Amino acid sequence: MFANLTGMHAVVILAIVFLLFGAAKLPALAKSVGQSVRILRKEVNEDARDAAQDAVALATVPATTTAEPVVAAVPTAQQEQRIS
Repeated sequence: MFANLTGMHAVVILAIVFLLFGAAKLPALAKSVGQSVRILRKEVNEDARDAAQDAVALATVPATTTAEPVVAAVPTAQQEQRIS
């Protein structure tokens, strides 16, 4: 997606950002972007760690447990007559 961007594109983008936000707000903007990136990295790392722990937990669950099949209760003709 960004393969065709050159240095000139970056200069134009930086000039537009400078004109939109002004010199006074650029440090605050950079700080907030840095904090957002830091939070994003932290959350991604936590999700990856949680997924790894879940995989380990699933691998250690014994496979000897069996589940009972679920059978739907279908009323018989006698039961239907009582209901009516």
